[in-house]
Amino acid sequence: ALPRSRPGACTLQECRIAHPVVKCTYCRTEYQQESKTNTICKKCAQNVQLYGTPKPCQYCNIIAAFIGNKCQRCTNSEKKYGPPYSCEQCKQQCAFDRKDDRKKVDGKLLCWLCTLSYKRVLQKTKEQRKHLSSSSRAGHQEKEQYSRLSGGGHYNSQKTLSTSSIQNEIPKKKSKFESITTNGDSFSPDLALDSPGTDHFVIIAQLKEEVATLKKMLHQKDQMILEKEKKITELKADFQYQESQMRAKMNQMEKTHKEVTEQLQAKNRELLKQAAALSKSKKSEKSGAITSP
Repeated sequence: ALPRSRPGACTLQECRIAHPVVKCTYCRTEYQQESKTNTICKKCAQNVQLYGTPKPCQYCNIIAAFIGNKCQRCTNSEKKYGPPYSCEQCKQQCAFDRKDDRKKVDGKLLCWLCTLSYKRVLQKTKEQRKHLSSSSRAGHQEKEQYSRLSGGGHYNSQKTLSTSSIQNEIPKKKSKFESITTNGDSFSPDLALDSPGTDHFVIIAQLKEEVATLKKMLHQKDQMILEKEKKITELKADFQYQESQMRAKMNQMEKTHKEVTEQLQAKNRELLKQAAALSKSKKSEKSGAITSP
């Protein structure tokens, strides 16, 4: 039995609604969202404050390369397992071989994102099968209880009715499958049963949808990056042009200042010469006036 919650205490369902588990915009790991405006995990928020906005990783294309051109996950995996290989699902060069078949997903070498998607789909199909088996078990138990409560003759008549109804239903199902195949679809009746093959088909279809969505998101991110790089290039070119113009202006001002300084210095020397000549002529006049009487 579950423990009773205190009055005013937050229940598990309320916490899940208030703080849902979402994926980080940058590193794509799941975390509990504290507010709707917060779209990145705490680790990425700290890295943004330290290193700025991240770049796409050169291996997995996840926007989580805060230092250099590779994200921390790919950097650690490369140090531990060597260079990456092509992922068997998304075909990107971002799957690391751990040299252990038990760590592979269904015997396939997948990257981190595809592994998460694959395991999520497997979990979902297991839950669906579990729900179906539990519902069928409950229905079977109800039938057994009904058969115990009813009499023997009534049970036999019910049994004959059920077998005859089943036999009547079999040709109907066959005709449905035949009509599907005649329409051009290669659908077989065996695939309609709850078998592991159908699970694989469901998993593959869901994985293909996720891959298509991821490729679309990746294309959008690439377009955004190209636009930003184009804008950065334009700003750099504008800055270089303004810088060259400023340098040319400064050089011209320095040259003009030098010429003016040289002219003033020459004028000053000329004035000093004139002053010396005047003082010399005055001295000679004074000496001549003294000797004349």
